[in-house]
Amino acid sequence: VQLQASGGGLVRPGGSLRLSCTASGRTSSTYTSGWFRQAPGKEREFVAAIRWSGGATSYATSLKGRFTISKDNAKNMMYLQMNSLKPEDTAVYYCAAVRGHLITSTMSRLLSYDYWGQGTQVTVSS
Repeated sequence: VQLQASGGGLVRPGGSLRLSCTASGRTSSTYTSGWFRQAPGKEREFVAAIRWSGGATSYATSLKGRFTISKDNAKNMMYLQMNSLKPEDTAVYYCAAVRGHLITSTMSRLLSYDYWGQGTQVTVSS
């Protein structure tokens, strides 16, 4: 499975962006996929995740309410709608996937995912 993240860019504080992640290769409806981010000098952290079958979601507590994860099974695409962006949201955003349905408690773990995209830069600055 190959993942391609896109949609990053420069946005002013309070603005919005929608990231996309395209999956290609041997995809399946029984995947769990997620978004992680890594700011300069910091560890990669969980943002949100979604099961491709059923649509169950999980969010980082601090981001819930501003970020929304969604998917389009027919297009093999996953999205991250980011609203009310803050400078501290500046990071490289990565999409990730794993075959199978992760239980909610494991969705936030980096090691739960086998496939990673290359990342897309999001910069929030005035």
